[in-house]
Amino acid sequence: MIDATPDIVERARRIKLLILDCDGVLTDGRIIMLPDGDETKAFDVKDGHAMVMAQRAGLRIAIISGRKSSVVRARATELGVAHLHEMAWVKMEPYEKILTEEGLTDDEVCFVGDDVVDIPLLRRAGLGVAVADAVVEARQHSHVVTTKPGGRGAVREVIEFILKAQNKWDDALARYIS
Repeated sequence: MIDATPDIVERARRIKLLILDCDGVLTDGRIIMLPDGDETKAFDVKDGHAMVMAQRAGLRIAIISGRKSSVVRARATELGVAHLHEMAWVKMEPYEKILTEEGLTDDEVCFVGDDVVDIPLLRRAGLGVAVADAVVEARQHSHVVTTKPGGRGAVREVIEFILKAQNKWDDALARYIS
């Protein structure tokens, strides 16, 4: 579980939008190329279910990816992701577009990344989170680092942390334990 200072918990309380990198965050970063030029990836089911729980609790979800993949589009649709931006080599432009569309400020955004291309958003977001197996530079420019690696429950860990900080976790669980 994320080990957080009071400042980090306060940052999490303000979050209304969770923006995720895909490769290395929602997946373990491996890409399997198919003969037709498309690719396949593996997603952690607990991450996906946490994304659904987060949305039920009022948190909006977005994905910004540097690649284009039918598998990512299908997964985003399946999970009801509000915004998907692909082929974003520079992620600041889609980030700003999403904030404008959602009417939010940086303080209301959590961004989760794993590589140097994610540093500008890790630094700008109100809560910048690097996954446990992120490159050193991404971890250095984050507010907090998960204990779980990308594609292996890191997104679930972030969502659980945010919902607990916002006192929404018990309500999110209630449908399963009542």
